Amino acid sequence: MNTESNNTIATPKTLVQAVSYFSDLETAHRFFVNVRWPEGVICPHCESAGATYNPKYRRFQCNRSHDARQFTVKTGTVMEESPLGLDKWAVAFWLEVNAKNSISSYELHRAIGITQKSAWFMLHRIRLAVQTGSIDKIGGQGGAVEADETFVGGLAKNMHTKRRTATIKGTGGSNKTAVMGLLARHSEKGKSKACAKVVPNTTRETLHREILATVASGSNIYTDAWQAYRQMPEQFVHDYVDHMEAYVRGAVHTNGLENFWSLFKRCIKGTHVAVEPFHLQAYLDSELFRFNNRTLKDGGRFALALKGMTGKRLTYEQLISNGTTEFLPASDDNSAGSAESLPEN
Repeated sequence: MNTESNNTIATPKTLVQAVSYFSDLETAHRFFVNVRWPEGVICPHCESAGATYNPKYRRFQCNRSHDARQFTVKTGTVMEESPLGLDKWAVAFWLEVNAKNSISSYELHRAIGITQKSAWFMLHRIRLAVQTGSIDKIGGQGGAVEADETFVGGLAKNMHTKRRTATIKGTGGSNKTAVMGLLARHSEKGKSKACAKVVPNTTRETLHREILATVASGSNIYTDAWQAYRQMPEQFVHDYVDHMEAYVRGAVHTNGLENFWSLFKRCIKGTHVAVEPFHLQAYLDSELFRFNNRTLKDGGRFALALKGMTGKRLTYEQLISNGTTEFLPASDDNSAGSAESLPEN
């Protein structure tokens, strides 16, 4: 691949190009440096410009005098302290953000030649990199926003009778994880934009709190007939469709979010088969990144993902200390795959 201008390096456009391009570690290093510091290398510790580069170790040294003067392109990113080369990181980023239904740690470990445990940790760091948080609210005066909730967990009909008796109490959603989604129609360049969050329950208080925090005043909010959406705060115009009667009534429907839920559940039950409840938000963030950037080509989505790698850190201890090792089974039967379990220490 040739340079386009000065410090700008062309981005590969296909997976074949990416594997070939990043196989040269020096080329991969130049690419990552350019993505992270397009205006020139900046020390991640003192934020000063100007550093001496040691090509033998691909390491920089800040020109100012302070502790920890030496740093690499990985320092201060999701890749910090990773012994894996940038060639493997680049391909892992490419596969995760461009595979429509994500990629499992078992697939990744076979594809790039690392252990499944390392692949699992690597993918969670990539999911952190593509996690986007915005203070900008969706919708706006007259804008259309869909709101809906779903439950992720095993279907009772797919469980052994003994397990079904032990786990399913009351309604089918009692042992599942609730997720709330909001989708702004045609919010950016004519495309819809979704956001979603794991929530403790689907009560009126919880759903209204998320709507108030995420949706701009004056928006038209469309939901299904779930009672918790009633008595919407007065700054919103609310209408709903009863799915017992119809799925669409003019502009009133939640089909945009239903489309996102179908993509997300195919990602969970088709690729990962089983995830743990306290990790569910990470898988959700990754699916949101792919969905909200679906109009980009693979190279553009890859470059955008890399821009989110800086200023985020996830250690293995943090990753495995978020809860128990209880599985959240897939929401459909998929005996062909292998559960993406928590690796053993």
